[in-house]
Amino acid sequence: MVDFVIGVDGGGTGCRAAVAGRNGRIIATGAGGAANVLSDRAGSLSNIQAAIDVAIASAGLDGGILRRSAVVLGLAGSNVGDTAAFIAASLPAGRVEVVSDGLIALEGAIGGGDGAVAILGTGSVFFARVGDAVRSYGGWGFVIGDFGSGASLGRSALAATLLAYDRFAASSPLTDRLIAEFGGAPGPMVEFARTATPGEFGRFAPAVFSAAEAGDTVALDIVRTAAASVDRALDRIVADGAERLALLGGLAPLYPAYLAERNRSRLVAPKGSALDGAVALAHRLFLGEGGGAA
Repeated sequence: MVDFVIGVDGGGTGCRAAVAGRNGRIIATGAGGAANVLSDRAGSLSNIQAAIDVAIASAGLDGGILRRSAVVLGLAGSNVGDTAAFIAASLPAGRVEVVSDGLIALEGAIGGGDGAVAILGTGSVFFARVGDAVRSYGGWGFVIGDFGSGASLGRSALAATLLAYDRFAASSPLTDRLIAEFGGAPGPMVEFARTATPGEFGRFAPAVFSAAEAGDTVALDIVRTAAASVDRALDRIVADGAERLALLGGLAPLYPAYLAERNRSRLVAPKGSALDGAVALAHRLFLGEGGGAA
């Protein structure tokens, strides 16, 4: 018996959970730490559980309701390998479905009908629905994918800083600031990059956009290159039939100014959040009702 539905929105810098009743209305929410299941499965699972526990407690419910709950987890990286199966088997809930963070974002932002979302945060992934077909684009992880993401912007900024340090390329206020953050020498930066997580790289992304807005030439080159890669993805999605586009994630407000006009004109405001979408999807999948943003 499913008495409650729980939605989880997991990303590289944090995760959020919401508990809802059988009517699909959210009762309470909770937050936890990073949930990048590709780089840290055990840590992600612990943070997901913590976010769910906070949401349940905030709703005034006891922890035992998790076993009477149906849970949809939208997780970055869940489309790689056996990640989804591992998370689903490890969470002590009544019923569990693990999907891409793109799917819950699409559900929350677009609701019914054709459309697409670009999730531009620590990582990046694109999700589109045309008719009954739902398709993902990208989302292959930081090492060989996630173009336009905060992590890739941060990595590019550090790489540009080292090029400037070696005088292979011009320096700028951004590269001067970044090398100063590491004591003015490349060694600490290289050591940081050797073990840094996507979230740790991603913390430099806001500084890159701020520098670009101020006219920093290095930052502008990084942001324009990233925006061009996002444009290519949006062009492909539009050609596949989805013309309503919503930008989501921490970088969503920063990208429109750098996108091509053809794609800016297609942007729509999201109807709801990815967390709304996770709850709505859980409600529909397990109770056979609802849909769209909660």
